[in-house]
Amino acid sequence: MTPFRSTLLSAALALALAPLAQAQSGGSDGTVRIGVVTDMTGALSDLSGRGSATAVRMAVEDFGGKVLGKPIEVLEMDHQNKPDIASSKVREWFDREGVDMVTDLTNSAVALAVMNVAKQKDRIAIVNGAGATRITNDACTPNSVHYAWDTYAMANGTARALLKKGGDSWYFLTADYAFGHQSEKDVTEVVNANGGKVLGSSRHPLGASDFSSFMLSAKNSGAKIIGLANGGADTINAIKSAQEFGVDPKKQSLAGLAVFITDIHSAGLQASQGLILTEAFYWDLDEQTRQFARRYFERMKKMPTAIQAANYSSTLHYLKAVKAAGTDAAAPVMAKMKGTKVNDFFAKNGTIREDGRMVHDMYLVQVKQPGESKHPWDYYKVLATIPGDEAFQPIAKSTCSLVKK
Repeated sequence: MTPFRSTLLSAALALALAPLAQAQSGGSDGTVRIGVVTDMTGALSDLSGRGSATAVRMAVEDFGGKVLGKPIEVLEMDHQNKPDIASSKVREWFDREGVDMVTDLTNSAVALAVMNVAKQKDRIAIVNGAGATRITNDACTPNSVHYAWDTYAMANGTARALLKKGGDSWYFLTADYAFGHQSEKDVTEVVNANGGKVLGSSRHPLGASDFSSFMLSAKNSGAKIIGLANGGADTINAIKSAQEFGVDPKKQSLAGLAVFITDIHSAGLQASQGLILTEAFYWDLDEQTRQFARRYFERMKKMPTAIQAANYSSTLHYLKAVKAAGTDAAAPVMAKMKGTKVNDFFAKNGTIREDGRMVHDMYLVQVKQPGESKHPWDYYKVLATIPGDEAFQPIAKSTCSLVKK
């Protein structure tokens, strides 16, 4: 082959490989892309889903639609609560579409799978929807952030409050996947450490339609507290089932371990009243939260959950970090995210630790009785603010390999 033909071949090959190289290096194709990986149609769609994608788009709009002179594009996918579908699509996004950051990641099994792909491809994963504490323990990565909540914070807030009120015997209704198992484990540790007892548990599939046998087992256990280690439609069905099967709130109380305001709205105050839970966000906390919630309500006709609010907050934090870093490359952006405090309607002086945990205040709340609610979505009484360093697992207990000990 002549030198001239060899040069032409090399040039043609370089042109052919250019799109792949651009995709592998992130936004070098002139666009910063954010992928929303969520449950659009399943049991978790109401607390994340379309609302999470809307919140991300609101953040992009409020940022101005561009960063570093590049347009910001938002992609969406329905992971169907299947880790293989999520990881396969996200890998395609990274390889072929130049996606720089993925977010939401409702469902812990999905989040863990996608985090691994993001690490392999050196992109960023911001977890808002999933709660398993593995995300910032043995499964932590230098490319991931756990932003909104986790099972430790929920267990620490709700379980401790109920134990102080005499709720020293527990029975769990547990969703049979990563989040449910972790939630039950975290609460069990709190119960045991405070002199309580766990009398048993029933595990149910994600999206269970019939809770009768599970709730009857919980009722017959005689446990003072029935812990709902599930989420979304499963939590709603469990709350309704407790009312249907005559669980006496004077003898047995429900404890929500991953309850969001859309769950209360769907179950109704009559069935949910008195429920104690821990929340990362409540739309009616102050004027800042109300301003965001009103704007969100205009689009979605419902108030935002903590997950949806966190998607807005974390997207803005990410875009500010890209601007400050002067690049969309993962390492410098992650450094800016960890080096900058989060101060907005979602968090005050929030900090991202070396294990990826975003530490912020949590709120212990109780669901109002129907007569106490003054208007639609007026559902919570805030009982206490739990400081972030008390709400989340101490860094000294982290099993994350990134934590220096």
